[in-house]
Amino acid sequence: MTKELGVGIIGCGNISTTYLSLAPLFKGLKMLACADINVQAAELRAEEYGVTAQTIEQLLANDEIDVVVNLTIPDAHYPVSKAALEAGKHVFSEKPLVLTLEQGEDLRRIAKEKKLSVGCAPDTFLGGAHQLARKYVDEGGIGRITSGSCYVMGPGMEMWHPNPDFFFLPGGGPILDMGPYYIANLINFIGPVKRVGAITSMASETRTITSQPRHGETIPVKTPTTVQALLEFVSGATVTLTASWDVWSHRHANMELYGTDGTLFVPDPNFFGGAVEASGRDKEIKPLEAWEHPFGKFNQESPQGPRANYRTAGLADMVAALIDGRDARCSLERTLHGVDVMTSILKSGEEGRFVELTTTCTQPAALGIEEAQALLK
Repeated sequence: MTKELGVGIIGCGNISTTYLSLAPLFKGLKMLACADINVQAAELRAEEYGVTAQTIEQLLANDEIDVVVNLTIPDAHYPVSKAALEAGKHVFSEKPLVLTLEQGEDLRRIAKEKKLSVGCAPDTFLGGAHQLARKYVDEGGIGRITSGSCYVMGPGMEMWHPNPDFFFLPGGGPILDMGPYYIANLINFIGPVKRVGAITSMASETRTITSQPRHGETIPVKTPTTVQALLEFVSGATVTLTASWDVWSHRHANMELYGTDGTLFVPDPNFFGGAVEASGRDKEIKPLEAWEHPFGKFNQESPQGPRANYRTAGLADMVAALIDGRDARCSLERTLHGVDVMTSILKSGEEGRFVELTTTCTQPAALGIEEAQALLK
């Protein structure tokens, strides 16, 4: 197989700028075209990043495109990914891959029939901080993980997003929007989930947009905005996960993992970097010694200061896996298991009972310094 694959993007909203600006960091990716149902949006992105604007139909028929990156709204992820597979393209999707497990199984069937690969964000668990934490866990730094806690809470997407409507409709909500980061990282550390239980709620039936350009508009809320879940892993570990857009402020840590010999404090799974801390049986919390992981190095400025941002790493790893004939870290198997976890959490909240998962997966391979460096130009 060639050492470089042609890539086309469908969906030219906010997140497309991230993929288009960071893709040049990685080997194997030849960004060729972009498309959107809003032709002007595609033309704008094409002009900004030096790619070709096409209609969706043209992009899917483009023989130079090997991989379609699906950056549409969540409700469109399934039909767009299905169309791309049926057109003979590999697919890498923004999260969530699909809104139901049945949709995911359909994509798996088509991909298998056509011998194509499907990958999905998030890829932040490949970041330097999270891989340092993974290394510490793998080396027995806190013993066997027995439990943990995760919190991702804030006031809501209407505070900053220009068009937040879809976040509050079925397929949105904090568990499907932010949950993938946490669940992917938990699978990275612990492995597959066995069953889940949850209580879900909705603080208000409407939201008022406070961002521009639609400041003051009221939008409906049709999905839970607070989810409190308990995950039991195949390993026996149990982890609580709270995801909410009904919280103005809090002091909870993003992720803590508790083991037989200590505790691991993991930074925000929404980002690639951050400080990793741990304590042993002496209860003394210390930072882990930083390492020179390529995906932990600062490469962007933000209002909160410099940060590491290597989104597109999962896409680059999938392309490298296709070229090398190995399993991708952001694979369809792990993505479908994550979808199963999230939809089962929502089902548990609706039905008031624990839900056994019907899928499983393996832990992704750790991404060490040399493996990460090999993905970069």
